[in-house]
Amino acid sequence: MNILITGANGFIGKNLVAELSSSRPDYTLLRYDMETDPALLDDFCREANFVFHLAGVNRPKEQSEFMEGNFGFTSKLLDCLKKYNNSCPIMLASSIQAELDNPYGASKKAGEDLLFDYGRENGADVLIYRFPNVFGKWCRPNYNSAVATFCNNIANDLPIKVNDPSVMMTLVYIDDVVNELISALEGNPNREGEFCKVAVEHRITLGEIVDHIYSFRESRNSLQLPNLSDPLVKKLYSTYLSYLPVDGFSYPLKMNVDNRGSFTEFLKTPDRGQVSINISKPGITKGQHWHHTKNEKFLVVSGRGVIRFRKIGEEKVYEYFVSGDKLEVVDIPVGYTHNIENLGDEDMVTVMWVNEVFDAERPDTYFLPV
Repeated sequence: MNILITGANGFIGKNLVAELSSSRPDYTLLRYDMETDPALLDDFCREANFVFHLAGVNRPKEQSEFMEGNFGFTSKLLDCLKKYNNSCPIMLASSIQAELDNPYGASKKAGEDLLFDYGRENGADVLIYRFPNVFGKWCRPNYNSAVATFCNNIANDLPIKVNDPSVMMTLVYIDDVVNELISALEGNPNREGEFCKVAVEHRITLGEIVDHIYSFRESRNSLQLPNLSDPLVKKLYSTYLSYLPVDGFSYPLKMNVDNRGSFTEFLKTPDRGQVSINISKPGITKGQHWHHTKNEKFLVVSGRGVIRFRKIGEEKVYEYFVSGDKLEVVDIPVGYTHNIENLGDEDMVTVMWVNEVFDAERPDTYFLPV
């Protein structure tokens, strides 16, 4: 198939092109944008089997540019398709603003009406999406997306301005938008009446968005991962990370070092415990304790050693020999005192997961040699 994509270098266009190029290599993408030679539009309209009309104007210098960009170019595109009697399906990226009485909304509504008329006259399948606020990677900050602006500014330690934190926002995530557009391309659009829409929408206040994004920044200090079981939080967090400055991808961890080696907390979660990295020097034994409810998983990724267990009240000791040459997870059950000894000549590195974040008030850790 030949897929014409207008606005191919815009936010939605760039994400759509990236996905189609990766997952549908047999499609030919005819990319048209402001920098494209206008003469190519004629060729593209002759060859297209499907049109994604994503081009538009939303922040012009003059209000007259709204109608010129959102209505005028749509008219030009449709005239070009008519010239070659090309009645292939055409999708239009409109906006919920089309329902409002403002210059931008009026221009979007005019483009919608034009496309509906075109579909009736030419028998073309018309797919009009009134998108709410779209967010995700590659969205231009300080332009027309509050999420992009907040993510960019907070990630780069820049100030933000929130006039009314109680304003309710309707959001759609770019991956959900792209998935819907590909479904439309393959003949399965999500229709609601005469319009189409992205099935997955999220409702959240402006203030809640800001709180989440500030918590993402603080997570580097607290080590607390966001609640990624919440679909919106998961999408916001991914979006936030895409705005990190290129010299700010990494951050240091606090290493608790002594003559035995080191212990470093890596990640913490509110409901799935925490992950830490333990380094033991040659000949060193660590542990020698047991837990009532706290349980752990040990994974030696470098070096070699032994993990020993003894059930409370019994004398028999059980040994599990571990090595970075053969990755094997060892569960640390409750009610067993345990230790881990480095049997090698080099440092032994162990990834340790525990089912709860350490609480100094209730450590649930009792010293007892194995």
